[in-house]
Amino acid sequence: MVKDDKRLPELLTIRQVAKILNVHPTTLRRWDKKGKLKAIRVGTRSGIGERRYHREDIIKVITK
Repeated sequence: MVKDDKRLPELLTIRQVAKILNVHPTTLRRWDKKGKLKAIRVGTRSGIGERRYHREDIIKVITK
């Protein structure tokens, strides 16, 4: 996975990250609220935006 990190897009969706880390999307939402793995918000969906995660942050989680 880490070998192919440049193939990952710069920003990943919550579903992509959940699949990579083998966790449920709800877990990622909880981690975001607790500051363990911060997401950024993009778009205007329901006025709050959708979560996106930086590729580098995911790589850091994988390599810990």
